[in-house]
Amino acid sequence: MTAHGSKLTPALIALMAFATGLAVASNYYAQPLLHTLSETFGVSTGAVGLIVTAAQLGYAIGLVLLVPLGDLLERRGLIVSMTLLGAVGLMITASAQHIGMVLFGTALTALFSVVAQILLPFAATLAVPEQRGRVVGTIMSGLLLGILLARTVSGVLAGIGSWRTVYWVAAPLLVLTALALWRALPAHKEASTLRYPQLLASVFRLFAEEPVLRLRALLGALSFTIFSVLWTPMAFLLSSAPYHYSDAQIGLFGLVGAAGALAASHAGRLADHGHGHRATLYGLLLLLGSWLPIAFAESSIAAFVVGILVLDLAVQAVHVSNQSAIYALRPEARSRLTSAYMTCYFIGGALGSLLSAWAYSHSGWTGVVVLGTALSASALAVWLLATRRAPVPA
Repeated sequence: MTAHGSKLTPALIALMAFATGLAVASNYYAQPLLHTLSETFGVSTGAVGLIVTAAQLGYAIGLVLLVPLGDLLERRGLIVSMTLLGAVGLMITASAQHIGMVLFGTALTALFSVVAQILLPFAATLAVPEQRGRVVGTIMSGLLLGILLARTVSGVLAGIGSWRTVYWVAAPLLVLTALALWRALPAHKEASTLRYPQLLASVFRLFAEEPVLRLRALLGALSFTIFSVLWTPMAFLLSSAPYHYSDAQIGLFGLVGAAGALAASHAGRLADHGHGHRATLYGLLLLLGSWLPIAFAESSIAAFVVGILVLDLAVQAVHVSNQSAIYALRPEARSRLTSAYMTCYFIGGALGSLLSAWAYSHSGWTGVVVLGTALSASALAVWLLATRRAPVPA
């Protein structure tokens, strides 16, 4: 077993953050391209929205079945293997001749892109305790940047070539990243005697035994539901009147959200100093407030940009404080804690995609705003009720 912090250099942290972002970005390349994919394959808006749902549900399945393996198998080999398999999924999507192949390639990529959630607890394990929040925040910055910049890169490359271009670029980049991880990561294996069925069962046991995990998982699920409520229908809003933006222009909005990712390291530092509780509350308040400028998106791009920035900053603050709290619970089970938390998180994302598509198709952007506001108010209410009933560890 590697000594904590002994090989976690700034360069390795940067590589792990990049690999995390690149892996999870694979789930989001399609979002600014949805209307183009709808036209290419001759399917409805609702049908093409299944691409987003397939990515989220594939990720959720990987979280349940694959992420716990980080507490059982040698992590470097597991991380490299999953990264390479994610590249295979991207190549299937790139060569798709019908929507079914896009859905299959998307689901396969999503299944193995949960490698991001093995890298994250691995970094937390290697970090010294007094810097764990900062390290987690840095890796999370990479993850959120991957989610948001995926839209920008996808839109730009689609403008240069076609919608397939981003997939043909991303696949070999994942292969190169896997080779870099093989060379740079230390070999590491937890001293676990559990068999795979026992390992999976222990995830549910952790969920039952740890009230902090349950609360943080609920907050995480709600925050990512809200994130998806904003980002899933955005391409339809911006590609229609009065904007009529291209794929490349829609993708540039990812740069706005990416600025919010810079809040991750600051939220991590708050957690390192025992202020995770405060970071959570501030994040939830900002999340609720973000929907006021977002409500004017149909008439003001400036207001929309402000809303995106605030919402993404808030989601990141809540997420980092959530993860800092759960990683402090049981150090020997960080991959399983991640599995439990992130499964709830991405199920929330899939639910947000479905709800927002329904809201937009029935009530337009007003329906999206009402839905997002209601969910944000619910998340804040959950936190206030939980902290009023009993003290919640930071």
